[in-house]
Amino acid sequence: MSTLENTVYSRNKIHPQKFALLVSCASVVMLFAALTSAYVVRQAAGNWLEFPMPVLFLYSTLTLIVSSLTLHFSYKGFLAGNVKSYKYLLLLTFALGVLFIYLQYKGWMALVSMGVELGTNPSGSFLYVLSGLHAAHILGGLAAVFVAILHAFILPYEVSAKRKLRFEMTQIYWHFVDILWIYLIVFLWLQQQS
Repeated sequence: MSTLENTVYSRNKIHPQKFALLVSCASVVMLFAALTSAYVVRQAAGNWLEFPMPVLFLYSTLTLIVSSLTLHFSYKGFLAGNVKSYKYLLLLTFALGVLFIYLQYKGWMALVSMGVELGTNPSGSFLYVLSGLHAAHILGGLAAVFVAILHAFILPYEVSAKRKLRFEMTQIYWHFVDILWIYLIVFLWLQQQS
C-alpha cells in the first residue's frame, strides 16, 4: 500500500475495499427497496392471488441465521488461534448456506404444488423474483465462504492483515444477505397479513 493510501485509510478509518463492499450492499438495498415498493403498489392494484407462505421459507430463515452465527464464531476462532473451530465452523457455514438454497428450492416446489407458478399471478411472480434474486446473492456469499475455506485449509494459519480483511469482508457480506432475507421474509409475511 502506498503512503497516500495509508494516509487515506488511517484518516477515514475504513479500508477502501470495505467501503466498496458497503457501497455495493447499499445498491443491493436500493434494488430490494424498489422491488418491495413495486410489490406494494402492484398488490393495491388488484388481481392479487392470496396464498399461504410455505413453511420451508421459515426453516430456510432459521438456517441462514444459524449460518451467520457459525461464521461469526469461526471468525472469533480465527482471531483467537482456535484453528479447529475456525476451520470446521467455516465448513458448517458453507453447508448451511447450501441447505438454505435447497430449502428455497423446496419452498418454490411447494408453491408450484399449490398452483402458484412464476407466470400465474403477479403475487407469485414477485415472491419468485424476490426470493430468487436473494438466492443469487447467497450464491455469491457461498463463493466468498468457499474461498475462505480454501485459505483455511490450504494456507498455513496466520492472522495477517490481509487475511483478516478478507474474512471481515466475507462476514460483512454474509451477515448483510442474512439481514436482507429477514427483511424480505418479514415484509412478505406482513403483506399476507394485511
